[in-house]
Amino acid sequence: MLRIAVPNKGSLSEAAIQMLRDCGYAQRRDARDLVLLDPAQDVEFFYLRPRDIAVYVGAGTVDAGITGRDLLADSGTQAVEHLGLGFGASVFRFAARAGEISDVGELAGRRVATSYPVLVADYLAGRGIEARVVRLDGAVESAVQLGVADAIADVVSTGTTLRAAGLAVFGEPLLVSEAVLIRRADGIGDTAAFERLARRLQGVLVASRYVLMDYDVPIGAVERAVSITPGLESPTVSPLHNKGWAAVRAVVPARDTNELMDRLYEVGARGILVTEIKAARI
Repeated sequence: MLRIAVPNKGSLSEAAIQMLRDCGYAQRRDARDLVLLDPAQDVEFFYLRPRDIAVYVGAGTVDAGITGRDLLADSGTQAVEHLGLGFGASVFRFAARAGEISDVGELAGRRVATSYPVLVADYLAGRGIEARVVRLDGAVESAVQLGVADAIADVVSTGTTLRAAGLAVFGEPLLVSEAVLIRRADGIGDTAAFERLARRLQGVLVASRYVLMDYDVPIGAVERAVSITPGLESPTVSPLHNKGWAAVRAVVPARDTNELMDRLYEVGARGILVTEIKAARI
């Protein structure tokens, strides 16, 4: 039986649970549940703190898990990323008082506060920068103002919180993070079940990038219409009861939906419908 760790709370939890549901796995309906068995899929789910998931996977207590790339990098465990899952995006940056530090090299001999000490220490060591890493569990942006550190390293979204604290980002991002499927570095016992999980997750990811587009079009405009929506292999074209019209179905990129609808309407297509795809194998 495949044992999978899932975030029990936080920004990754809801999206991870929904993605697993879309993959056909049973998921908990009560946030107090810590374990859920899905005998039909031969899978057992454990709902754990996101920061702890890489530790359990690395120790082999569970076979796989969903957590943040940043949390994996900070865990220092024998777990590796297998697949990016396309949600929970964040950017990890350095920041200091505006105008005081402009390059990562200037951190040498200074104090850097962060909630991700392993990630930051490894990053600095990899660049030959000797700095003191100060671990904090929260409110990292206040560390400089309170005199605990000279700079911070933290997740940055809009930068509003940093600016309010008188800080400005500098240097390149340490890490661009997202939710990831992880596994133990030396492999897992039930390889087939893990590959099935990864394949289903990949199918949901692919499906999220495409939609199904159906429309009716005059026979004389079919060639122009299908050139707009060529589909993945080829669109499906079927005759309608009205002999002068045909129905067309094609898979198209979700990001192009409205542009394609405009172009189809211009060549005479009508009854244009768009349907989300929950899962796919392409």
